[in-house]
Amino acid sequence: MKLNILKIIFLNLLLISSLFSNSFEEDINNLKTNSLKQKGEVIKSLYENYSEDERLIPLLSKMADGDLYFKQSDGTFVILTKKEGKNYHVNSLLSNKDEIIDKKELEKVKTNNKLRSIIKGILAELNLFSKNYEIRLESAKNILSNVTKEDEQLLIKALKFETNSKVKNVLLEAKTILDARLKDGFEQIKAVSNLGEFISTESLATLKKIESTTEHKELKEAAIKSINSIESSRSFYSVIETAFFGLSQGSVLLLAAIGLAITFGVMKVINMAHGEMMMIGAYTTYTIQQIMPNLIEYSIFIAIPAAFIVSGIVGIIIERLVIRHLYGRPLETLLATFGISLILQQLVRTIYSPLNQEVKTPSWMSGAWEINSALSLTYNRLYIIIFALLVFIAILAVLNKTSLGLKVRAVTQNRQMAQAMGIKTSWIDAMTFGIGSGIAGIAGVALSQLTNVGPNLGQAYIVDSFMVVVFGGVGNLWGTLIGAVTLGEINKFMEPVAGAVLAKVIILIFIILFIQKRPRGLFPQKGRDAQD
Repeated sequence: MKLNILKIIFLNLLLISSLFSNSFEEDINNLKTNSLKQKGEVIKSLYENYSEDERLIPLLSKMADGDLYFKQSDGTFVILTKKEGKNYHVNSLLSNKDEIIDKKELEKVKTNNKLRSIIKGILAELNLFSKNYEIRLESAKNILSNVTKEDEQLLIKALKFETNSKVKNVLLEAKTILDARLKDGFEQIKAVSNLGEFISTESLATLKKIESTTEHKELKEAAIKSINSIESSRSFYSVIETAFFGLSQGSVLLLAAIGLAITFGVMKVINMAHGEMMMIGAYTTYTIQQIMPNLIEYSIFIAIPAAFIVSGIVGIIIERLVIRHLYGRPLETLLATFGISLILQQLVRTIYSPLNQEVKTPSWMSGAWEINSALSLTYNRLYIIIFALLVFIAILAVLNKTSLGLKVRAVTQNRQMAQAMGIKTSWIDAMTFGIGSGIAGIAGVALSQLTNVGPNLGQAYIVDSFMVVVFGGVGNLWGTLIGAVTLGEINKFMEPVAGAVLAKVIILIFIILFIQKRPRGLFPQKGRDAQD
């Protein structure tokens, strides 16, 4: 009996002393007690006194995870980062200093389920009332994903003080879900009807459960109406998302086909090694990341000009050594460039191995732009769309505003007349092939952000690139743009219905039928040489 009285007196004295402590550093020392009940009181006291201290959240979260320790030598609190045999890698909570300490020198701040429940509630409230909008939004989404009756008062309080419309909308949805589950009568029907204004999977799941379990006619009708409203909205956003993916695929096809359209239009060469130029560009990106591992965030900006130069040089070498001897013989150029593509693939297998290589995505290209709970646009695809348009505009400017572009257009329209006017057509051929190959290399850089890099990377796009060129019109860049976007969209919309393989077969049949009616594509080439 005396022992219990002494414990109560000690606990009260500890709590009273904590109220008059001078600092966060001193108050957290009370967590070293072995009494779990006392720890609960200390945690609540820390929350009341230091809710705005940025060190409180990592302290409580690591304590809940079981990673909070203190050193027996000086009592310093540390966070466990890695276990390595008898040695623990730790980070000081207060000084942020990394250390390696023998585990015998550390003592764990123990918790139980009750304490973890208290910490979870406090962390939810701390995050929900954070000054950082992103932390509040993430906390609101976490509550929405697993909302319970215990969250009701917290939601009411948060809704009262929240000013950001996006966070408020998530909180309101969570509160409406609770009302739909817990209320009855008119209030429940109203909540079920209001859920139709939201489109998240949590709202849809709640409505479907109510619709399948209730026998109340009016409530069931309200649930069905809200379900139909949500599914209609989600279908609409699904179409937008599919269109975005189609535009993304069309952007890659555009980058792949621009160079092919230029070389095919000027030189009348069927280049089966064009896909390997994309592969070289992708491997250039991979090589740069291996050489400069500390510059991953800037590797793309370095890789774009590097891939253009490397692929362009390879293209010029191929043109000078092989293709210039085969002009006017399209079948032989097709066979020769096919052989070159096999040689380049084997060369890459020898240098890099036949296995696929992973190219790291910079943090600024990672993640997605979340428009709402049913529509997210990935940043890497969004940047590729913008990049493809910039490349397209740059090529248009070169062809229309520079001396080189004027000569290329002259050779494209009438090679003999251009030669008679003093234009060195052989030099234009080499430069055109180099530029076309360089653009394919840039396409490889973009493609490396969407898929793994391997020796067969270009083979998946060479047929599609030719279809784009034929469909849009040989040598016409605007036709290439429209053709790439059209085929990309058709492919993405048909894949869910027909499957990936059958969708490509249908597109191929469509192209065959199309060129029966318009052999020279959507935008036929103009000039005396156009019929050749």
